[in-house]
Amino acid sequence: MLASGIKVLFAGQNMQRLLGGFLVTLRVAVIVLIVGGILGVLLGALRTLHNRPLQVILRVYLEIFRIIPTVVLLFVAYYILPQTFGLNLPGEAVAILVFTLWTAAEMSDIVRGALESVPVHQKESGEAIGLTQTQLFRYVLIPQAIPVVLPGTINLATRIIKTTSLLLMISVMDIVNVGQTLVEANGHKNPSAAFWIYGAMFVLYYILCAPLSQWAKRVEKKRLERANG
Repeated sequence: MLASGIKVLFAGQNMQRLLGGFLVTLRVAVIVLIVGGILGVLLGALRTLHNRPLQVILRVYLEIFRIIPTVVLLFVAYYILPQTFGLNLPGEAVAILVFTLWTAAEMSDIVRGALESVPVHQKESGEAIGLTQTQLFRYVLIPQAIPVVLPGTINLATRIIKTTSLLLMISVMDIVNVGQTLVEANGHKNPSAAFWIYGAMFVLYYILCAPLSQWAKRVEKKRLERANG
């Protein structure tokens, strides 16, 4: 029974289609991490400034993406906004936009926390020697914040990869959508096909996420050792 199922996985173009969906997942995750990460760093830096109106705006932005489920944001951006404003965006572009804004919100919180963890006397020393706000960030705050930011950023990358499974909801042919299509097309003839198809999806996700998770743990361990040493 299981043997017949594995034949489905390698029949025709099935494996190529699954790998093609995997590349779509990877492409979306990489774009979102790069663009959202850069935007998140800028927003995180802005959140450390003493500007009340700016802080309120950024806090509202963060809470929107924390409180509202990502799948709801996807549906709103894909189904409601195009009808309201007459837009016609492909599903992948909509997903990248929504995931990027969500990633930027999460990244801004990581960066803000890291910047605020820099000892106050370091900031005061920089100001005492006449550094501007930009120079203070460049030469004092950011170099000391990077070791704190890195573990959280790596963990965020794994969350982005797993969140891309929601692409199925807006008909983007990612690995989950392709896998589901293969299961529906072959499940009635070979019930065990689902085991092999979902198993292959598990392996591909594991190949992406497991090394990142281990890397984050090692980085965090080294950071704590340096801090305690």
